[in-house]
Amino acid sequence: MRLQMYRHLQQLSPRFYARTRLGDVMSRINNDVGEIQRIAAETALAWVGNALFLCGTIAMLAWLDVRLFLVTIATAPLGVWLLARYRTTLEAEIATLRQRSADIGSFLIETLQAVKLVVTSNAQEREVARFRERNAAFVRALMSMQRLTYLSGGLPGLILSGGTGLVFIYGGLRVIRGEITVGTFVAFMAYQMRFLPPLQALMGMYANLATVRVSLRRVSQILDETVEVREAPTAVALPAVCGDVTFEDVTLSFDRGAPALDHLSFSVRAGEVLAIVGPSGSGKSTIADLLLRLLDPDRGVVRIDGRDIRTVRLDDLRRHVALVDQEPSILHAAIAENIRYARPGATDAEVNAAVHQAALDDFIARLPEGLATVVGERGMALSAGERQRVAVARAFLMNPSVLVLDEPTAALDPESERQLADGYEAVMRGRTTIVITHRLELARRADRVLEIDGAHLRQPHAV
Repeated sequence: MRLQMYRHLQQLSPRFYARTRLGDVMSRINNDVGEIQRIAAETALAWVGNALFLCGTIAMLAWLDVRLFLVTIATAPLGVWLLARYRTTLEAEIATLRQRSADIGSFLIETLQAVKLVVTSNAQEREVARFRERNAAFVRALMSMQRLTYLSGGLPGLILSGGTGLVFIYGGLRVIRGEITVGTFVAFMAYQMRFLPPLQALMGMYANLATVRVSLRRVSQILDETVEVREAPTAVALPAVCGDVTFEDVTLSFDRGAPALDHLSFSVRAGEVLAIVGPSGSGKSTIADLLLRLLDPDRGVVRIDGRDIRTVRLDDLRRHVALVDQEPSILHAAIAENIRYARPGATDAEVNAAVHQAALDDFIARLPEGLATVVGERGMALSAGERQRVAVARAFLMNPSVLVLDEPTAALDPESERQLADGYEAVMRGRTTIVITHRLELARRADRVLEIDGAHLRQPHAV
């Protein structure tokens, strides 16, 4: 189930991650799947043994004395009714507890990732107070659930135990009246004592269904999320790409009302370098998401070499089109592993060439372990500019037919930007390149410049 969820999460679009807290996703993968696993392990075979034992005990009780047997089971319907009634309430309490746990997880991820902001803003005590509120809410939900769990098991068990007392009184009277022998009565009471444990165990398993139903519902909410981008069953291979890129009347809207792109049309010739400029929020980065098929347009078509990219295999498309994102993802691994991520079989010479093109030579030379240096979670051991250049080296190593650079020098100083731009020129030569930028150093090296403003394309600019 975890594997299925992980695969599904990889297929979901940026829209899902924009509206879903990471802590909530982690809570469902770890806590909810773990709870399903625990209950499945506990009940997979136990219910068979308890059910068989209960059936055998019932048969013996009925055979020994039918009237005493009817007294034995007289209280069972009330106990089962109470259990079913408590289970409905228990489900709501468990759902609340799961949500409070996810709230804590999301809060920790958010504030620990932003710990520098918290400290420099003197917000430590304020965040501690916010954490205290969430932790107290979790404890209240936990105690409420525990009380209800105790009642859901205790009251039905008490009622069933009361049935034993009735059997003892009624059976004793029948022995006094000579209706049954002492031996029969003693045998019946012995089986009566064996009747309760399997019945209570089965009722406990039934109560566990409240927990597993909540967890299954929360897992299903993730698995039921619509995968917006799917590879067509008839998708064709794309063994080679010349690099012609065309956007034809492309419109895409998010959940913010106005479209991110509105009837956008432009073309990039194979080997051409196109710079796309415009203010923040104008939809420039959305172009990269569409070209990689992280999103599909609401209307219009995106083509590579004249083919609608929705008709080609996703792995082929993403092998020929490389993206350097404005906020690159760096893994907790060595620099060489990060650069090789898209091409794990690349040779050391190829990695070193990509390092040189990304202007990382001097930086790598200063490190005691060189390319074997581990950069920490999210690359926190590196500066923003160094993370950017590692991502650039990763893209260079892919040797793509189409290179998309989304603000690749935003975190660099002017000298580093100039060095990296020189490396770009060597890599961009003869390769289709789309540079999304607001920096003149890169824009002026392009063959053409397009400006996007308000989700629309303005008149082309000459370079």
